[in-house]
Amino acid sequence: MQLYNTLSAKERAALIKEAGQERLTISFYKYAHIGNPSIFRNHLFINWNELDVLGRIYVAHEGINAQLSVPAENFETFKNQLDGISFLVNVRLNIAIEQDNLSFLKLKVKVRKKIVADGLNDDTFDVTNKGIHVDAERFNELIEEPDTVLVDMRNHYESEIGHFKNAVTPDVDTFRDSLDIIEQDLKDNKEDKKLVMYCTGGIRCEKASAYYKHKGFKQVYQLEGGIIEYARQVEKKKLENKFMGKNFVFDHRRGERISAAIIAQCHQCGKPCDTHENCANEACHLLFIQCEECAEKMDNCCSTACQEVHNLPWEEQKKLRKGKVVSNKIFKKGRSEVLKFKK
Repeated sequence: MQLYNTLSAKERAALIKEAGQERLTISFYKYAHIGNPSIFRNHLFINWNELDVLGRIYVAHEGINAQLSVPAENFETFKNQLDGISFLVNVRLNIAIEQDNLSFLKLKVKVRKKIVADGLNDDTFDVTNKGIHVDAERFNELIEEPDTVLVDMRNHYESEIGHFKNAVTPDVDTFRDSLDIIEQDLKDNKEDKKLVMYCTGGIRCEKASAYYKHKGFKQVYQLEGGIIEYARQVEKKKLENKFMGKNFVFDHRRGERISAAIIAQCHQCGKPCDTHENCANEACHLLFIQCEECAEKMDNCCSTACQEVHNLPWEEQKKLRKGKVVSNKIFKKGRSEVLKFKK
């Protein structure tokens, strides 16, 4: 029985274009006790593979975290499958604001120790004692109150291209890094300030809110459904949009526009720009912001050194990479000395 991908990303992209069918990019998560993640993982792969679902899904004893793409015509069947799983009945599905049929090109369902790498020992605090969930309307009210501290729970390369006005945006590489920094910065205001948090789809705030309540914060709030759901409610209810720029997403789109504001700049020339690219040199693959002019000039590379390697024959590139660790793929998103205009 097939429990893995048999097509390359290039082959899959060709099939999607040939089929000409609209696809929906969706994300969801759920903290729940899963007795045997491996069996659950195989169950999902078999069923979703039949529906031509593609994406990146993490399963652990603590639950599931999924970002995926499903053919629009298969959505109802997909939703019925989810509702057939007891802890996923009516789970909130965050449907992307901007659709792209090529957002995912493989189905990867992986068993992990955790569905988010938070580095926390969950046995030391009650992970179910979460903060107060608020919708977009209440969130807009809260962040204007003088006793509110608004915190972005995402990483530096995410908040760089978009964030809520007046938000604290920790300059961190990982979610775990932000937890201690925020606690230290707000240690004198655990009782008199409202701690309001947000992230992409809500999953990081689920754990963070329980952690901060455990650490003594008395008033903890989180944006229900994250930025994705906020943007949907703003449009539906005609609310004031207080998010500036793009929302970074973890698929081939890399971002979806929430407002017209461009708050970032090209890391190579400084021009206003919020388009993330991966360096075309496979030995680097650094994530950085690059404008169209620099992309053309640099052959989609982050530096002249990478450009030189990228322009070598493919076999020579492979020889140069042999036996070397691709360091920029490990917590190096948007950080490199070659990026002159990285803030």
